[in-house]
Amino acid sequence: MHTQDLSRRKIVTLFAVVSAFTIPVLFITSAALAEAQDSIATLRQMGKAFASIAEKASPAVVGIKAEKTVSASRPGLHEGPFGDPFGDDFFDNFFRRQRPRRRAPRQQRRQLAQGSGLIISPDGYILTNNHLVGEAEKVTVTLSDNRQFEAKIIGTDPESDVAVVKIDADKLSYLELADSDKLEVGEWVIAIGNPFGLNHTVTAGIVSAKGRSGVGLSAYEDFIQTDAAINPGNSGGPLLDLNGQVVGINTAIISRTGGSMGIGLAIPVNMARNIYQQLVEKGQVVRGFLGISMEELTPELAKAFDLEDARGIAVTEVIEGTAAEKAGLKRNDVIVEFEGRPAEKANELRNRVAQMPPGTKIELVVIREGKRKTITAELGERPKEGIVAAGSSDELKELGMTVQNLTDELAERLGYEGASGVVVTEVESGSVAATAGIRPGALVMEVDREPVKNTKQFQKAIEKAAKDDYVLLLINTGRANRYIILKWPKK
Repeated sequence: MHTQDLSRRKIVTLFAVVSAFTIPVLFITSAALAEAQDSIATLRQMGKAFASIAEKASPAVVGIKAEKTVSASRPGLHEGPFGDPFGDDFFDNFFRRQRPRRRAPRQQRRQLAQGSGLIISPDGYILTNNHLVGEAEKVTVTLSDNRQFEAKIIGTDPESDVAVVKIDADKLSYLELADSDKLEVGEWVIAIGNPFGLNHTVTAGIVSAKGRSGVGLSAYEDFIQTDAAINPGNSGGPLLDLNGQVVGINTAIISRTGGSMGIGLAIPVNMARNIYQQLVEKGQVVRGFLGISMEELTPELAKAFDLEDARGIAVTEVIEGTAAEKAGLKRNDVIVEFEGRPAEKANELRNRVAQMPPGTKIELVVIREGKRKTITAELGERPKEGIVAAGSSDELKELGMTVQNLTDELAERLGYEGASGVVVTEVESGSVAATAGIRPGALVMEVDREPVKNTKQFQKAIEKAAKDDYVLLLINTGRANRYIILKWPKK
């Protein structure tokens, strides 16, 4: 009996020990399962939210085909399989098709580009990209129900890459525009478009960054960066928030392969809204202009200015006769506030000024010689980038070239920081300029040994030089300075 009692006690003790370990394990497992189920439920709800947004938004997303006639021998846009321009063509578009044109007779061909657009009114106004429809002779819009319409181009703005087209239809599904300034990094966003011709493709991701600039796609850049997959054909399509409202227009990707690598760029809808309203109401975009060159403070610059805080924008030049000069802004002023908000990014300040109409009064706070000073300025109208059109000057037409002012963006991109002159934007193949070896992107620094700082000075110097048999140019090709002699064809 004693032995049996002892055995029973061992069994009872063993059972107690096993139970002591088993019950908590079962409890933990149940808790983990419950947590996993909650997570799955959350994911399921998120998936349904994406599905709901896609279902409601898709009817307002359209496919766009843009056609134009080009010369078969002329280098065209860098196209993906479905003709959506990405990459190097943005640089060409910025220079107004800077590549040489041949004078010899050439065959003509139809060029087709495909992309996306978004309907923003029930009567058929559509937002899309300028690089898609800007030079098109025919634009065809395909709705989600496969109806097709030939669209009218209401207006385009190459400097922001925004365009507006319209179809003759009514009672259309349309998308509401959000306030993109309220968008935060890390928020979920959804992209809808026609990548590689695959209609109404939906992708999701987050906002990776805001205020991206210096990419070189357009003159005014304030891109929303997202990792939602964007591919050729998405151009012009909407980027949506979780309310199903438009926060951006998908525009480009940064990629080494031509496909999505997780870096997509969209134009903020607040910028697009302003462009849309002006194009519809006026047929053109008029921007405010302050008239300064500027540079963001660095710790080194702040130290040189005897400033403890490295946040601000230093004025490097005040253009004569502009709003800035009239208001009393001076070189070496440091702008620390603009309209009651901190001023830290030069590109952001430039964009904000550009979105204001001429005549708007603005308030700046600057630091001048260590003291804060408030300055009020009335914005002027921004000039048209100082481009000398090929047909506006007989002398330039004879030479076969056009030029543009050297902006801060161009100086940084082409390596001309600290230099002055005008940038060659287009050279006609077979022309005097082309024969002499001048290429787009060259910087003209002098005309007949006289420095030129802008297109106005350049054109006056060329007109004066036309009285002689030749003109002497000092140019920089990005590697070295060199003199080039151009002989007038009429001499």
